[in-house]
Amino acid sequence: MNTIITVTKHKNLTYYMSFVFLLASFISFSQVKDTTKVNQLDEVLVSAVRVTSKTPVSFSNLTKNEIKSRNLGQDIPILMNYLPSVVTTSDAGNGVGYTGIRVRGSDATRVNVTINGIPYNDSESHGTYWVNMPDFASSLESIQLQRGVGTSTNGAGAFGASLNMLTDSYAKKATGEISNSIGSFNTHKHTVKFSTGLMNDHFEIAGRLSTLKTDGYIDRASSDLKSYFLQGTYVGKTTLIKALAFGGKEKTYQSWNGTDAETLNSDRTFNSAGIFTDESGQTRFYDNETDNYQQDHYQLHWNEKLTEKWSTNLAFHYTKGKGFYENYKEDADFSDYGLLPLGPVVTTDLIRQKWLDNDFYGTTFSANYKEEKLDVIFGGGYNKYEGAHFGKVIWARFASQSELGDHYYDDFATKTDGTVFAKANYQISEKISLFGDLQLRNVHYKANSYDTGLVNDSFNFFNPKAGLNYTVNDKSTLYLSYARANREPNRTDYEGGNAKPEKLNDFELGWRFAGDKVKFNSNVYYMAYKDQLILTGKLDDVGSPIRANSEKSYRLGLEVDATISLSEEFIVRPNFTLSSNKNIDLAVEGENYGTTDIAYSPSVIVGNILVYSPVDNLHISWLQKFVGKQYMNNIELPAAKLADYFVTDLNIAYEIKPKSVFNSIVITGLVNNFLDKKYVSNGYMWDVYPYYYPQAGINFLAGLTLKF
Repeated sequence: MNTIITVTKHKNLTYYMSFVFLLASFISFSQVKDTTKVNQLDEVLVSAVRVTSKTPVSFSNLTKNEIKSRNLGQDIPILMNYLPSVVTTSDAGNGVGYTGIRVRGSDATRVNVTINGIPYNDSESHGTYWVNMPDFASSLESIQLQRGVGTSTNGAGAFGASLNMLTDSYAKKATGEISNSIGSFNTHKHTVKFSTGLMNDHFEIAGRLSTLKTDGYIDRASSDLKSYFLQGTYVGKTTLIKALAFGGKEKTYQSWNGTDAETLNSDRTFNSAGIFTDESGQTRFYDNETDNYQQDHYQLHWNEKLTEKWSTNLAFHYTKGKGFYENYKEDADFSDYGLLPLGPVVTTDLIRQKWLDNDFYGTTFSANYKEEKLDVIFGGGYNKYEGAHFGKVIWARFASQSELGDHYYDDFATKTDGTVFAKANYQISEKISLFGDLQLRNVHYKANSYDTGLVNDSFNFFNPKAGLNYTVNDKSTLYLSYARANREPNRTDYEGGNAKPEKLNDFELGWRFAGDKVKFNSNVYYMAYKDQLILTGKLDDVGSPIRANSEKSYRLGLEVDATISLSEEFIVRPNFTLSSNKNIDLAVEGENYGTTDIAYSPSVIVGNILVYSPVDNLHISWLQKFVGKQYMNNIELPAAKLADYFVTDLNIAYEIKPKSVFNSIVITGLVNNFLDKKYVSNGYMWDVYPYYYPQAGINFLAGLTLKF
């Protein structure tokens, strides 16, 4: 369930942002620096939020071209499935709707996500809800995944991994694009994009509209998704200003209950969400057991080239989220909903809505000084979240004294997050460069719900990072780094009584090799945790994962990925991760279990992509993924074991370049789970009983894109 963020008193923020945009434009017109090179937003933002091969951090990039061949409707985590150390899952079983990602076993609450450097993770849950941004991949220039503790420029809460997305750069020439795809489970996506190109060599307007629908693999796990993306860009001699508005609206039938072990064997698509027994004793399913949410984002970026050595980046952002999920509750107690008994009648069937209404806003800023041997970035950010949580009963068989629109609970939460940092790369000699990154972060969280109790906590974190790059020769580089990270508890942790922040010491040792036909990256990591908030495998009453502190734990692993040109026609891109993920002297409810595997942390993850290009503009990719066994709790209960699985996908992309009408016609096809493997990618424990999320067997998506 989305944890949405609310506010009611900042309706004028968008007007303020518009004023800032106009002011910035005026200033940029007044500048005359003819000799200064024109900036590009992606270049400026890359320097502000990305790492390079000179940074001692383990990372992977996905380019626009790599994304588009598989961008047929599935969510961003699914598109990243074949990156090193990545495990993905889908509640509906077909990669659309509610999807999730884990990196090195770290769940979504530790994968710090930013969009153009702006935080995306929910402030209270720390999670990311990709269902709120359907088809966002169609507006992305590139994606970078940093594994381990990310750099300060990639978000204040970088802990287990960092995912940064850069949206489309501006286009110099006018373009248009119509993209349609269809596939299994009545899945279809329709996208329209346009760009005016640079008008008068200065202004560009671009946008996208998308609609995406699917029935889902699981029964009734349907999704009805709509999204938009609009940007205006001003390009000056020394200035680039970009204003963006994007968002999505989703209606998704709930499929987060999972399937019990017995039903999995007899009816693997069964969905218990919405089940009830009517007054005549018939089993039925409520047809509106849905999650409903709209999220709108506004960003303003101002990039300035002050001199040949100095540049600045200033951004403002505002996100509005509002929505609810709806449930049919059978034989609900009056007292749970603030209702009085009707004589002997103390229960009733009812339909409830749990609402979230939020606002998230703030600023990020940085200044970059760059010369031949020194590259320094100073910066910071300040963000505030205000969110209301409330519940409504919209129907009851026995209404008692309730009135339509009454709230049976109300609570409010606020969170402020401020950070400052300084990051530098210094070239000591021709072969050796030093990296340093210092971050100070202050977090203040207040809540007043029945589940959390009264919360008024402040945290002050110091997160240092240091590293060394050694250039062996023009093809090989070695790196070593250390990073310290701290992470505050989330809302569910307070509800469960676990309010200790978690601490991480991350050590990385890597080797990068870039030859003519072989590119190779290897990395050994050791992540030592104190009070790590580990997933117990249990869920609370709204489907949020319950976590508990593990006093001492660690992740030790080896990551390897490569790109090998076997010939002009064949390219192979293998990767694998071998790891040991352990709790040390784990104590649960007073019982010591010794050293155990950390939940949801497979010791083996293998991926491979084989690309065959027999002729120009035709690419056939065979994708393979193996995920080893893993446990859904931390005490290695046999019933909590998820079996290993191996799946293969087949992806075909062919581009035709006609001489008239269209610039390009792209035909794409994707066969998921080509070998029709029956597998489960995720699950949870309810007490000692396992529940699973089965994934679809063989299924397909096909698309046609017209560019003009």
